[in-house]
Amino acid sequence: MRRRPAVAVIVLAVIAIASGCSSGSSPEEKVAASASPSPAASQPDEWTASRMEGARPLHRQPGVSRTPPPTESNARVGAVFGHDGTGDHFCTGSVVDSPGKSIVITAAHCIHAGKGGGYQTDLAFVPGYRNGQSPNGIWPVSKMLVDDHWAQSSDPDYDVGFVIVGKLGGRRIADVLGANRFGYNAGYDKHVRITGYPSSGEDPISCVNKATKFQADQMKVDCTGYSGGTSGSPWLANFDRATHTGDVIGVIGGYQAGGDTDDTSYSPYFNDAIKALYDKAVGAGG
Repeated sequence: MRRRPAVAVIVLAVIAIASGCSSGSSPEEKVAASASPSPAASQPDEWTASRMEGARPLHRQPGVSRTPPPTESNARVGAVFGHDGTGDHFCTGSVVDSPGKSIVITAAHCIHAGKGGGYQTDLAFVPGYRNGQSPNGIWPVSKMLVDDHWAQSSDPDYDVGFVIVGKLGGRRIADVLGANRFGYNAGYDKHVRITGYPSSGEDPISCVNKATKFQADQMKVDCTGYSGGTSGSPWLANFDRATHTGDVIGVIGGYQAGGDTDDTSYSPYFNDAIKALYDKAVGAGG
């Protein structure tokens, strides 16, 4: 804030002396009183530093990621770890509803190397992982499924995989955490929320933006910061705030294994072929 010039202060003092006020106050006191803040400037709703620090925007900026709070919905998204949970996390998965209450969806390239390769081993799913903590348990992966088009030719249109996790403490994962619906043939132009785990950090990130058609059987979305480790992150549409559930209509994967930049991601379109793979996972006990 700019200060008054010294001359202006002197003029005010002279005017105060010449005014003939009989209060007995010294000229210095009158100048100080004239410079004191008005009542309006000290109202309770003043934007103090602490108030500004605690302020939140009315709406999240589309396409910009942030660290989401640990909510009921976010607890269904987790990190995929190697070595039964003792290794590093390198991909993301999420719980989807099924009769067996035990299916986690991710990208095919997270669980199978594609053409010339095979399935990963000793994996674990850690939903709600944060800061080295596993608040919802470490769930052992008992079975993995990818489409033959991925396994034989690494076809990006089939870069979707399903994992069946074992019970923990005698309970199934969807019974503990709930699950989002598996959505297919939902259309390309959908607003989605994407939550995933960059391997460089220990917290998830989340972003909301509109997905669009990239090419036949591929979708794209612009969201910042989705680096390595976020493959398999669910694209959640049609979120119902009353039930805290939505439809998983995509996962980061597909074209360029999900994208070669951190700020644009891709997903295979969930068509009848991906639905058939989901049905296969259900038939395998998921």
